[in-house]
Amino acid sequence: MKFLTSGKVKDLYDVDETTLVFKFSDRVSAYDVKFRQNIPKKGEVLCKFAEFWFNELPVPNHFVKRKSDTEIIVKKMKMLPMECVVRGYFYGSLVNRWKNGQVTLPDGTDTTLAAKLLEPIFDPTTKSEHDIPVNKTKALAMNLVSKEQFNWLEKTSIDIYKKMAEIADNAGFILADLKLEFGLLDGKITLGDSIGPDEYRLWPKDSFQVGKIQEAYDKQLLRDWLTANGYQKQFEDDREQGKEPVAPDIPEDVIKKMTERYVIAYEKLTGNTL
Repeated sequence: MKFLTSGKVKDLYDVDETTLVFKFSDRVSAYDVKFRQNIPKKGEVLCKFAEFWFNELPVPNHFVKRKSDTEIIVKKMKMLPMECVVRGYFYGSLVNRWKNGQVTLPDGTDTTLAAKLLEPIFDPTTKSEHDIPVNKTKALAMNLVSKEQFNWLEKTSIDIYKKMAEIADNAGFILADLKLEFGLLDGKITLGDSIGPDEYRLWPKDSFQVGKIQEAYDKQLLRDWLTANGYQKQFEDDREQGKEPVAPDIPEDVIKKMTERYVIAYEKLTGNTL
């Protein structure tokens, strides 16, 4: 295999003319900042979650097979430059964007923190170092996708979210939102990249309470710690001043909790053990 590149979490290797290897690491990033410490077992959880979801979802995808505890083989394809975000709950960046008038929600929407939306909404972004939310008009103007592709991605992404939310619900979790990526394979839109707790928010049903910050069984746990300690604002201020944000050390208890919750989520949703 020939090494190609390292992303925030995955290392990519060239296998042959048609396939790649994704090697999942224990690295972690948040707010587009990479951290020095690793999260034990994170790579294995991401790898096996990717295998589970690609096999579970009735949508054409680029998954071939799992090669090891941290590696999957996938088909090469041309990725579309738009990330497909589906939101089922009033949470995350949607809250501030709504407050700032950047997003319009349907009449009757409950805008209490963590309230369930009337219907899941398609809320895509650009695929870049710092993702920018786009609506249909902007996505077409930026030539990210065609009108037909946008319509297909919207419907398919929402259908996938609903399917995954049903599986999560049966396992005792709420799937709050989801990020998907697609590409072109033999001219057809195909689900790609990976799907796991770096790509969605997952909350336990037994502690869920509208109006509260929810327990995170995903990467949000790290984001919440950063926000509570003022690092999110520091990162934003650094970028405004043209400086590259410096990641703080993650406390050991946060690292331990992230590992525990990633493993619990995987085992409950899939019925498998690590």
